[in-house]
Amino acid sequence: MTFRLTRVLLLASVIVIVPGLAGLGGSVLLVGGALAVAGGLYAARDRLQTTPQVGGHELGYYGEALWLGGVVAAVVFLLGLPASPGELRALGGIVGLVGMANYFLRPVYRLLVVLFRAFFGTNA
Repeated sequence: MTFRLTRVLLLASVIVIVPGLAGLGGSVLLVGGALAVAGGLYAARDRLQTTPQVGGHELGYYGEALWLGGVVAAVVFLLGLPASPGELRALGGIVGLVGMANYFLRPVYRLLVVLFRAFFGTNA
């Protein structure tokens, strides 16, 4: 679950940063473009689900949720409608930072699960 969320947030980060690098500020067109990316990835999720296993990871497990990256990017664009290109790059960086923080906090999540199970029992 945490890997999926990390990949969704990193994809959203890329979708938000690229227009900022191209010199575009926040606009309704970017919201629509991000939703179009989400729709395309949603339509292709069955194909993405059948991707092979690489390095012990089933890429299809992550691929079927990538469409949410477009949705997250659309929300970020919507919240940052008056944003300048630099502000879009910063917003994309923040989304990516949240994704990486989620990735690096995985051991903490596991520790919390172990402590919860030790305290409340394994059936909880």
